[in-house]
Amino acid sequence: MFDSLKALPADPILGLGAKYKKDTNPKKIDLGVGVYKDEAGNTPVLNCVKKAEQHRLTTEMSKAYISPGGSPLFNTEMAKLIFGADHNVLAQDRARVISTPGGTGALRVAGEFIKSCKAGTTIWISNPTWANHIGVFTAAGLNVKTYPYYDYDNKTLDFDGMLNAFKNVGSDDVVLLHACCHNPSGMDLNKEQWQQVADVAKTVGFTPLLDMAYQGFGTDLDEDAYGLRLMADAVEEMIICSSCSKNFGLYRERIGACTIIGKSSTAVDLAHSVLLYNARVIYSMPPAHGAAIVETILTSEELREEWYGELKDMRDRISDNRNLIVEKLIENGVTQDFSHISRQSGMFSFLGLTPEQVQQLQDDYSIYLIGSSRMSIAGYSKDNVDYLAQSIAKVL
Repeated sequence: MFDSLKALPADPILGLGAKYKKDTNPKKIDLGVGVYKDEAGNTPVLNCVKKAEQHRLTTEMSKAYISPGGSPLFNTEMAKLIFGADHNVLAQDRARVISTPGGTGALRVAGEFIKSCKAGTTIWISNPTWANHIGVFTAAGLNVKTYPYYDYDNKTLDFDGMLNAFKNVGSDDVVLLHACCHNPSGMDLNKEQWQQVADVAKTVGFTPLLDMAYQGFGTDLDEDAYGLRLMADAVEEMIICSSCSKNFGLYRERIGACTIIGKSSTAVDLAHSVLLYNARVIYSMPPAHGAAIVETILTSEELREEWYGELKDMRDRISDNRNLIVEKLIENGVTQDFSHISRQSGMFSFLGLTPEQVQQLQDDYSIYLIGSSRMSIAGYSKDNVDYLAQSIAKVL
């Protein structure tokens, strides 16, 4: 059976990481991997997480399975985090949440759920988008198409192209939107643009799928969810995939959530039963440890406040790094305009380099980023930003 298989290419980001590890240059910089790093280049365990884990260590009494839906307390707290405690969909009992193996697990369950609603459904994703979106939804049997999003020439949002595309999608289609901190461009919708998109979604009747992997990494927890909450007010049905990997630093614990909004409490209960079935046949039961950490933090006033502070520190460092690289490029005589980096938000931005220049950065200066020139803003520090800016100036 295996003889018919052909080797598939490795994920470009994972392959880049392997090359970085083998590089012996002491000045090497990894701008490819999408995890938060501190000034020392580490991805730390948050102090609030350590305290929550200690609490779990002393109070956990069993390692028995939890249900396919996960911890009810985690699901309740995630709903409040996503929507805010007083949102209409919660007051109307129109939302249901299940915990999933990370944000990717949430997306895959969502894909299977969409297929259960209608086989062969078309899902529209932004151009560009997180590369794994295509693989996840294709594997779920959906028809994947793209809509315009990022204007590479002007380094801004192609909002007119995006909105025109939405006016022409089918009413049975699904449109995936990044709730905040767009990966890979860092270019987000403003409030007025979110309102226009919500109006079009309501008029056309397509189902929005909001991917919120970076809540709290943009402006703050509430502002980053502005578009999602606005959309939830505008439409009758919606899907949300969220992740605790970034804002809680729980990457390897693989905990996220898939949330569905229905037309009524009764309608969403029926949809929830299908969502639970999809989860059951994919991975059976979700992981419990990460969910227990999150629910412990969110239900403790002390730990929640500590989390707010640690999340703000990460967010501020990313914002400072955006301004820092722009300043250093100017200091090194770069005349090309990189101010778009300062105007964007979240973990990523496009440098706007050619694939050949990206390769030169890797070959000559041991600076690693993928061919599109998407870089992780948290990947450099005050100690090596001068070297990074000097190297970019040279390849330019």
